[in-house]
Amino acid sequence: MDFESGIYRNHVKSESWKAIFSLAYQSLGVVYGDLSTSPLYVYKSTFSEDIEHSDTNEEIYGVLSLIFWTLTLIPLLKYVFIVLRADDDGEGGTFALYTLLCRHAKLNSLPSCQSADEELSSYKKDLTSPSPFSFRARLKSMLERHKTLQRLLLVLALLGACMVIGDGILTPSLSVFSAVSGVELAMEKHHHKYVELPVTCIILIALFALQHYGTHRVGFLFAPVVITWLLCIASVGVYNIFYWNVHVYKALSPYYIYTFVKKTRRRGWMSLGGILLCMTGSEAMFADLGHFSQLSVKIAFTTFVYPSLVLAYMGQAAYLSQHHDMENDYSVGFYVSVPESLRWPVLVIAILAAVVGSQAVITGTFSIIKQCTALGCFPRVTIVHTSSKIHGQIYIPEINWILMTLCLAITIGFRDTRRMSNASGLAVITVMLVTTCLMSLVIILCWHRSILVATTFILVFGTIETLYFSASLIKFLEGAWVPIVISCIFMAVMCVWNYGIRRTYEFDVQNKVSVNWLLGLGPSLGIVRVRGIGLIHTELVSGIPAIFSHFVTNLPAFHQVLIFLCIKSVPIPHVQPSERFLIGRIGPRKYRIYRCIVRYGYRDVHGDDVQFENDLVYSIAEFIRTGKPTLPDENEPDQPSPEMVVVAAPSNHPNRIKICEDGEQQEPENTSEMPGSSKEIQSPRPIKRVRFIVPESHKIDKVVRDELRDLMEAREAGVAYILGHSYVRAKQGSGLARRIVMNVGYDFLRRNSKAPTYALSLPQASTLEVGMVYQI
Repeated sequence: MDFESGIYRNHVKSESWKAIFSLAYQSLGVVYGDLSTSPLYVYKSTFSEDIEHSDTNEEIYGVLSLIFWTLTLIPLLKYVFIVLRADDDGEGGTFALYTLLCRHAKLNSLPSCQSADEELSSYKKDLTSPSPFSFRARLKSMLERHKTLQRLLLVLALLGACMVIGDGILTPSLSVFSAVSGVELAMEKHHHKYVELPVTCIILIALFALQHYGTHRVGFLFAPVVITWLLCIASVGVYNIFYWNVHVYKALSPYYIYTFVKKTRRRGWMSLGGILLCMTGSEAMFADLGHFSQLSVKIAFTTFVYPSLVLAYMGQAAYLSQHHDMENDYSVGFYVSVPESLRWPVLVIAILAAVVGSQAVITGTFSIIKQCTALGCFPRVTIVHTSSKIHGQIYIPEINWILMTLCLAITIGFRDTRRMSNASGLAVITVMLVTTCLMSLVIILCWHRSILVATTFILVFGTIETLYFSASLIKFLEGAWVPIVISCIFMAVMCVWNYGIRRTYEFDVQNKVSVNWLLGLGPSLGIVRVRGIGLIHTELVSGIPAIFSHFVTNLPAFHQVLIFLCIKSVPIPHVQPSERFLIGRIGPRKYRIYRCIVRYGYRDVHGDDVQFENDLVYSIAEFIRTGKPTLPDENEPDQPSPEMVVVAAPSNHPNRIKICEDGEQQEPENTSEMPGSSKEIQSPRPIKRVRFIVPESHKIDKVVRDELRDLMEAREAGVAYILGHSYVRAKQGSGLARRIVMNVGYDFLRRNSKAPTYALSLPQASTLEVGMVYQI
């Protein structure tokens, strides 16, 4: 599939109003599905047990006022007008903020980072030097000096990611169950319980079972469903306002918050755990920013989503202000405020909207796990791209079935919205708190604002969110323990994996060998060079890995052309294809040993094996053609390797080399130079016909021509993939904690994760695995 053409299209946001409104329309189905379904359960969760709906209406008016100002301050003011501006090259989310900080303060969590990565066009590092006495300079220096602070910052970002995963488990259960629970009003007492749970489970199973098909076939329906739902709840809200209580707008005054707190006191504080659900899904505005533009997301929320939600909550409050008889637990639910003749149509639309909202949360969970994997914080998993045209639509089988199992377990275990909402609320507010903390650092380090601005931001929004967080945490025994347990499990997996790959990389660095050692083995071991290309995968960006020295000393032979390949991620969303390959030579030219570093952003799509192999050979050929001339002393083994250079991706540019294979271009076969605009270098004994077409304008040195011919012959003979398979064990004398982490935890994750090169679909017949025990 050709993904590259679609990756950067998402970031070239047209400034025409037509394009902006088109993106705003599409964002309604992707971004706001979860947020738009919150009226289904907010009032019911708020009045479930902590406060009662009295005849004075002080409670219902106070709750409405709290909902209105919460929606205004957090989703509207914080996210729409502030947080959306903190995008990372068009991408949003917790990890976008973390990678921004990594680049501006050198906090990179990836062990294989290089200074050459900072030259990428998308890196956008901080070029301004702050005054050494400024708070920004002191904060930056403190973060760069203290490894403990860097680890705490990483843990904070991982906590946000874990809570997003927890939300991906809890939101489908809560949304679908709340939508289906509308059958209570259409069935006899207690009979609805025999329908709600089975129907909810069937919908959830179908939702997760269809994930591998992707959403591109039905995605065009998402926006109409959410628009219909928002119009529906807004219309019902307007009807209730004019029919039941036209003066309900007065409750928007903050005065009613004061009277609510004064009357309810501690019980009112505990009810905040239900009120905070009105902003669930707000984080999606920032997390899904990569698919849309800032302006389109802002327009969709301010002109349609926000007014519709406010009208819906006001309508429910207007209805409840005139109905105080509590006959059952559902008396303050959403469906009681819907006119009886419209309840079944509204029920169907609500279920569809809940499915759309759940789909968006599940896709967001896949996306955050992909980012964690790319940044070395989660075991490698199978990532399936379900659409070749729409970037970001992915499916992760292992995670999908884990999410489904946990989602069903929570639905069957709780069977009511009260405990589900307590669990979901804690996950939602924790992610928001993490975003607030990271944003305060972004304001200082990236936006270069004063400490006063950052302090004001964290005091205003941090205080509100801390109040909601405390109200959710107090419900620990009533469901709030679920996201904590889920986060602890995923956090343990992430920390163990990150610690394991770091220690493994450190072992590789400490035990790597020099090229002089490798070249010195020839006379003593009688090393034989065989035809073909040997592609050695390594995590190292310099030196020769110990696993290759282990291979050579036991089997003294390697290929005519040797390429040490490192596929790594960099802390930016996307790497331009023209900057992806970093090529260098190891040792003297005559040994034909190269190093190739392939760089991907944390949102990039890894290419397939055939295209990747062709791009790799092309990059090395172009490196040979454009490299510096041979120097007299370059044949000395102890000379340092030349600096690595960036080689652009293949193109049809007339001044670049071209590769022809298997009769792609029918030219005479027995000439070494063709008249006209290009020269052709051929191999005398083709097994798989490969030709390099070199531009006529470039004068080719004889040494360069010979090197290209050797590369061509090796390519025709085939490519062999040599992969290292490390068995990591804690060394003798290690403490109990390290032995458990390395010998049990990391070893289990490593054995059940994908190989670093799984995306290349390497041919089994050409793959050789070399095992080695690492004593760490």
